[in-house]
Amino acid sequence: MSKQLSDKVRKAQRLTKDYYLEWHAFLRERGWMARHWPVEHGGTGWTPVQKHIFEEECVAAGAPRSIPFGLNMLGPVIIRFGTEAQKVYYLPRILNDDDWWAQGYSEPGAGSDLASVKMTAVRDGDHYICNGQKTWTTLGHFANRIFCLVRTDPNAPKRQMGISFLLIDMSSPGIEVRPIYTLEGEHEINEVFFTDVRVPAENIVGPENDGWTVAK
Repeated sequence: MSKQLSDKVRKAQRLTKDYYLEWHAFLRERGWMARHWPVEHGGTGWTPVQKHIFEEECVAAGAPRSIPFGLNMLGPVIIRFGTEAQKVYYLPRILNDDDWWAQGYSEPGAGSDLASVKMTAVRDGDHYICNGQKTWTTLGHFANRIFCLVRTDPNAPKRQMGISFLLIDMSSPGIEVRPIYTLEGEHEINEVFFTDVRVPAENIVGPENDGWTVAK
């Protein structure tokens, strides 16, 4: 890591989106951005030991963490479960920071018990109509996209069987992001409201009602 970036990170009280983007650009220049992705999708092809050494060195240098939602969470999901079109479109955008992703899992009353999610996605032709709320959305105010667990079959015999994994553009009409401030006055987490948000059906990852498997 450059000394200039290292000094800025050490002095910062709270890292801004620009700091994260600068760090990601540094990693990209060296081919270290997606350390755990396969080489054919732009990853390093490193062994677990190599990844561990790199992470230890980042901590020792005081480097900022890479934002995990696109790189660590969504990228591997698309590689494993996504369509070819989703891989071609989304994976380069994750690597290039064209998209900043947030995680839409937790809800009021469905935090650690994700099988209780209530946000609905009702099929309407070539779209899903989404209604509900997500909470504790880390850095959601930075994001332009969010991946969500949504309820597509409220009558499924098991709660886990009626959930789907959906990719949503945060600029879609009907989305509102509200900050949640910690006791220290920090703003890192948010609540996100969805009111009749139209999402293209092609944005589902994996089969409908099988989002539990995809998310795991």
